[in-house]
Amino acid sequence: MVNFNGALFAEDSTLLTANNRGLKYGDALFETVRCVNGTVFFWEDHYFRLMASMRILRMEIPMEFTLEFLEEEIKKTIEANALGDNSVRIRLTVFRNDGGLYTPETNNVSYVIETSALDSPFYILEDGDYEVELFKDFYVNKDMLSTLKTSNKVLHVVASVFAKENGYSNCLLVNNEKQVVESINGNLFLVKDNVIKTPPLSDGCLDGIIRKKLMEIIEATEGLELQEASISPFELQKSDELFITNTIMGIQSISKYRKKVFGNTVAKSLVGKLNAKARISQAN
Repeated sequence: MVNFNGALFAEDSTLLTANNRGLKYGDALFETVRCVNGTVFFWEDHYFRLMASMRILRMEIPMEFTLEFLEEEIKKTIEANALGDNSVRIRLTVFRNDGGLYTPETNNVSYVIETSALDSPFYILEDGDYEVELFKDFYVNKDMLSTLKTSNKVLHVVASVFAKENGYSNCLLVNNEKQVVESINGNLFLVKDNVIKTPPLSDGCLDGIIRKKLMEIIEATEGLELQEASISPFELQKSDELFITNTIMGIQSISKYRKKVFGNTVAKSLVGKLNAKARISQAN
């Protein structure tokens, strides 16, 4: 079952028309959130990111779009799919309503909530091979729009095709100044000695929720130093570890980039702290 503007429909129902602005112009935002046993991890952070993004895109925020309302709609959708006792991936998509060409006829919005089951209630660091390569055919722009979670992800789609065609697990994306920004599906962290570095939002990386939480964890961990600074491609092979973060997988270690093989000692220490932070968000 999917939730369309508060009403529940079968997954194969026809809900959207050919005039949907998310389809025609990428005029949509989405939040991917993780829910365990009826509790949405870091929900306040996701909610406020969505509200800020809607304001930036000049979408009209409905009066009923409160923190509590959207959380209840998410839980209603989970229950309708009999996933209340499971770990669940939720995608909440908000799009401007039909009408207009580039200039919309209205700034009013609709929403769709989709759910799917996850294997584990905890963030687990997968050990296996995870090789990446730089994707340099197209570049991420260094602007605020690149930091938003919009449905306009064609660069990431093309990079995914490149990775699949060449046998890579993922690709690292660069901006138009050739700085490494992020991966296809998450934020990037680089470890060198006791310093953990991640690109700043001004370089064009996604304003990720797990990025934010991990930065808080690193800053509070004795013996680790956080740097929010640009990363050049030359730094990648000189680092001790590279890892990717997002809301669903938590932390994914990169095992290989070109000829360099990486460890994951720091990533292993951080995934436990991330799980602890998620449990605190559940308790609250």
